Amino acid sequence: MRFTQDLKKYKKYSGRPAIVLLLTQQGLWAIFWYRFFNRIYRSKLPKLFKMPLLLWGVLVQKHIEIITGIMLPYSASIGTHFYIGHFGGIIINSKAVIGDNCNISQGVTIGVSGRGERRGVPVIGDNVYIGASATVAGDITIGNDVVIAANSLVIADVPSGTTVMGVPATHVSNNNSKGYI
Repeated sequence: MRFTQDLKKYKKYSGRPAIVLLLTQQGLWAIFWYRFFNRIYRSKLPKLFKMPLLLWGVLVQKHIEIITGIMLPYSASIGTHFYIGHFGGIIINSKAVIGDNCNISQGVTIGVSGRGERRGVPVIGDNVYIGASATVAGDITIGNDVVIAANSLVIADVPSGTTVMGVPATHVSNNNSKGYI
């Protein structure tokens, strides 16, 4: 199960036992319910069973959103080893795609933006670190091993293995995310 991989990452970062993390980490609460309902969403269950479960999922996820400040819709696509560094103010669009081994910080928004053909939701690669209060929006692609600095507004594609920062975010170095993930 993907959640056990997320939990292993939390344990690696904190050195705490799983039970302590499960009781104290709001990011894990949100990830657990996301994984649970995403599995139902992607399953081949008959609609007769699937739809009531997903309705329940909307209610559970809304409750989690209220108590943690983290919005992880079950229809988003989030890879394994996902880590939310701090809780609060995190919004991920229901159509967002996030790769494996990504870390996001508090206040991050991954959402829809643009007009006409440019309107859309980001696709984020593997091993991406997104700093506090950063916004990633629009029909853009974030490559692998990218660092998005805190308070940045990313509205254009970002090539793999780079660091971007600013409003709007611009390339500042070829340092990758290895030290951040």
